[in-house]
Amino acid sequence: MLLAIDIGNTNIYLGLWHNERWQITWRARTVRDKMPDEYAVLTRNFLSSADLGFRAVSSVIISSVVPPLTLAFTEMVETYLEFEPLVVTHETETGIKVAIPQPEQAGADRIVNTAAAQAIYGGPAIVVDFGTATTFDVLNENREYCGGAITTGIGVAGDALVSRAARLPTVDLKPPPNPIGKNTIHAMQSGLFWGYVGLIEGLTTRIKHSMETEKPIQVIGTGGLARVFHQHTDALDVVDLNLTLAGLRVIYQLNAEK
Repeated sequence: MLLAIDIGNTNIYLGLWHNERWQITWRARTVRDKMPDEYAVLTRNFLSSADLGFRAVSSVIISSVVPPLTLAFTEMVETYLEFEPLVVTHETETGIKVAIPQPEQAGADRIVNTAAAQAIYGGPAIVVDFGTATTFDVLNENREYCGGAITTGIGVAGDALVSRAARLPTVDLKPPPNPIGKNTIHAMQSGLFWGYVGLIEGLTTRIKHSMETEKPIQVIGTGGLARVFHQHTDALDVVDLNLTLAGLRVIYQLNAEK
């Protein structure tokens, strides 16, 4: 079985594949100072919940934007599974070309998402990933990752607003009854939620206008809040919550075949 591990700034997602079929997925908080042995216990417990152990895992692929945890998980795999994981970088065979001036600056998650979009949906496409940061990644019709945009995630924006304004409370990140807030909570929800919808719609429109293609451009949403926003805007054509893990499987297969 293939264990795919996506290490983000806030959460770590693990997915277990058998051939091309999902088995199960798990999610854990990102704790940057945890030791490899601690993550080994966590991973063993996840596998045990599916009546499996380390011996069931024959290969591992890792995408990470947290360098200390890249090392921690690599050491964990080498120690407990006794083989080297495939760690995705800009030099990994992914099925796409990283066509930016400094490809080493492209985050592994952005490369994986774009590779998944190419393999599953085809280009041209824009992948919008709602995480700690919200990223917009552009795939052209020539199988090339050609850049994108990075902005603050809505959760981080809400936290920053509350921390800087003494009288503003923490609010649920959801649309209020009316865009015109009649109280502080609804006003904050309107500004955060509908302001973010405006950001998504405006930025995807500008990116589309910048892409030199006459083909339809599909916008793919992924990440925790993608489904919520999809219900309130036409800017997202499809939502694929497991896009990154699916991309990791695609990339592993490409490299296994080599």
